[in-house]
Amino acid sequence: MDRRQLLKALALGGAGLALPVGRDAWAALGPLGGASGLAGLAGAAGADAAADGNAARAGRAPRLIVVFLRGAIDGLNIVVPWSEADYARRRPSIALAAPGKDGGVLDLDGHFGLHPALEPLLPLWQAGQLGFVHASGSADETRSHFDAQFFMESGTPGRRSTPDGWLNRLLGGLPASAAQQAAPVRAVSVGAVLPQIWAGREPVATLASGRAAVAPSVLDKPAVADAFDRLYAGDDPLARAYRKGQDARREVLDLNNPADLEREMTAANNGAPLPTGFAEDCRRLATMMRKDARVQFGFLAVGGWDTHTQQGAAGGHLATRSGQLARGLALLPEALGPVWQDTVVMVMSEFGRTAAENGNRGTDHGHGNVMWLLGAPVAGGKVHGRWPGIDDAGLHEKRDLAVTTDFRDVAAVLAERHLRLADAKLDAVFPGFRPGDGAGAEVLRG
Repeated sequence: MDRRQLLKALALGGAGLALPVGRDAWAALGPLGGASGLAGLAGAAGADAAADGNAARAGRAPRLIVVFLRGAIDGLNIVVPWSEADYARRRPSIALAAPGKDGGVLDLDGHFGLHPALEPLLPLWQAGQLGFVHASGSADETRSHFDAQFFMESGTPGRRSTPDGWLNRLLGGLPASAAQQAAPVRAVSVGAVLPQIWAGREPVATLASGRAAVAPSVLDKPAVADAFDRLYAGDDPLARAYRKGQDARREVLDLNNPADLEREMTAANNGAPLPTGFAEDCRRLATMMRKDARVQFGFLAVGGWDTHTQQGAAGGHLATRSGQLARGLALLPEALGPVWQDTVVMVMSEFGRTAAENGNRGTDHGHGNVMWLLGAPVAGGKVHGRWPGIDDAGLHEKRDLAVTTDFRDVAAVLAERHLRLADAKLDAVFPGFRPGDGAGAEVLRG
C-alpha cells in the first residue's frame, strides 16, 4: 500500500489519522460523528515536564476524576434549601416537597435536602464520603454556555485567549514517579472529543463513550498499521509521538478488554441488566484506574441539563437525568476498589439557574451553583460554603444564586493538598488566582 492509497483508505473509512498539533505533539482524529476506540493523545509526546519528586506512596498515587455537567444543572433543585420559604414561593410548579412528604427531598442537615433521584448517593453522604460546596461557581458572570464552559475549563474566567486547560497544566506541574513518567497513559478523557480542560502539552488519552471504547479502528488493520509503522519509524518528534500514541492505544485496549469488562459488570449487577450510558462509562474508567496505578486522572462530561421547559420536580427531565448520574457515581467506590481510598471525584457545571421558575415550568441561565465532592479523602456529610440565601437581598442581580466560593478555590485545594502540587506551581495552573481561606479549605479530611 503506497501513501496515496493509504490516504485514500483513511479518507473513505473516516478513520483515525495522526496529525501534528504542536511541538512534539500529535492528535488522532476519529471518524466524523464519533470516535473509534482510543481517539488519541493530545499534547506533548516528550517529557518536557520533568519530574521533581515522587508524588505518591508506592502503588497509591492520589487520583482525581472530574465530571462536567454540560448545560448548567439546576443546583437549587439538587441540593435544595427546602427550609426557606422563598424556595417554594419562587418555584410554585417545580419546588420539591419537604422531607417526609410525597416526592420530598432527602434531608441532609435540617436546611438542605437532596433531590430524591439522588438517593443512590445517600449512603456516601452518611459515610462522610460525599459533600457539597453550595453557592459556588465562576467569577465571570456570563450566561453563555459556551463562554462559561470555556472559562471554567481553561481556569481563567473572563479570558478568552487562554490556549490550554487547567487539568492539563495541573498534570504537567505534578511530580511523577519513574513509572508514571514512562507510562503511555496518565490521564483519560471519556468522550469522542478532547475537551478544552485537557488542551495543552501533556498527553491525554481519549476513550470513546460506551461500547465504542473498544471498537476497532482503521489503525488496527494490519496493512494500515504496518504502513504507519514504516512511515513513522524514524527518531523525529512526530515519529516518537506516533509510537507513544500506539503504546497508549494498546494499553487502553488492554485495560478495557471486552470479555473482562463483561464478566465484571455481570457479576457486579447480580443478574440485573448491564449498566448503560454514564454508568457504563464510569465503570470503564474506574476499571482502568484500578488496574493501572499510573492512570491518575479521569474526566467525563454529561449533557442534558439545560432545563428551560418542563423541568419537573420529583419526576420529570431533571429527575431522570439526575437518577442516571447518581447511579453512575454510586458505583465508583465498588468499581475503583482500594483505589477509592485515594480518589476524589469533583462534579461541576458551568453556571446555575434562576432562583425563580420561568413561564414554561423550567429555569433559565443563572450564576451560582453547587459543586459535588465524592471520595474517601473528602470531608463529607456537610454542605460547605457561605450560603447567601435566596431572598431578594441575597440573590445576584435579584434573580440568581450568588457565587460566594470560586470553583478555583476548591480545585486549588485538591491540587495542593490531595494531588500534592507544590505551592509555587499553583500560579501556572490558575494564572493570577489567589485562593481564599473559605469553603475550599474545608473540603478535605485532616
